Amino acid sequence: MELSLIQKDILITLITLYHRKSVAIKGEEIAELLKRNPGTVRNQMQALKALGLVEGVPGPKGGYTPSSSAYNELNLLDYEKGSDVPLQVNGEYLKSVNVAELDFTTLCHPDLCHAVVRIIGSVKGFNIGDEITLGPTPVNKLLVKGEVYGKDEVNRSLLISISEMISLPKKQISHYMSSPVQKLDINDTIKDAISLFSRHHIHGAPIMDKDMLVGIVTLSDIAHKLDKGKGMDTTMDKIMTEDVVIAPPNINLFEVIGRFKEQEIGRIVIVDGKKPIGILTQSDILKVFPSP
Repeated sequence: MELSLIQKDILITLITLYHRKSVAIKGEEIAELLKRNPGTVRNQMQALKALGLVEGVPGPKGGYTPSSSAYNELNLLDYEKGSDVPLQVNGEYLKSVNVAELDFTTLCHPDLCHAVVRIIGSVKGFNIGDEITLGPTPVNKLLVKGEVYGKDEVNRSLLISISEMISLPKKQISHYMSSPVQKLDINDTIKDAISLFSRHHIHGAPIMDKDMLVGIVTLSDIAHKLDKGKGMDTTMDKIMTEDVVIAPPNINLFEVIGRFKEQEIGRIVIVDGKKPIGILTQSDILKVFPSP
């Protein structure tokens, strides 16, 4: 069967939303994303229903779901088994689309790096000049940033000029952390902390109260307190930061990199249960990425 362009847009948007939410999708939601009149979408839905491509779900939580024939019609037989590859437009995630393919069209040109991005969803919401970020991809954790300079509505493709590509580290943070972790007791003094930092060439340490993690102190914290007139015998409970950012050792490094900027921190304490087993610092992360 030959579907019209609007029918393809509606169907692919329905499939994308259904894939993300696993619930029946209302026509109004599709209309809002496609910037179409809800009445137009409802009329087209009736046509798609008559073709056996969508199924209606009655009730307050009802809406529409794609049929198996819809995937076949749009050559998306493997889409249900695929992974989400997110797409950001001008810094905001666009929930109505998913990246299907990325084809590089220029690689050897000394000044240009262009690519074609085929998406699951409609390209109508994109404008020339939009800044986009796609990824990370499921296997190689590739993150691509660029600018839209063209679009193909028939093939649901974006033409982008790539400005940056990063392959995020895939190993667990236990592979990158510093271990064993050097700790301070809550009753240790600034003098004890400086001595520990000097011996082990570190700039921060978690604070323990017996077997419990209660805080963290850094060289900057100590310098600030000394500047405020605190003595060398000041104990850790008087200068430590109680809000400690922690992470388990078995999550991937790329999952926590964003926390450093979001929470304005220099280190994360890696804990196994409640026991600190390592420290991950910004310097540890910088060592992961090769110098040009």
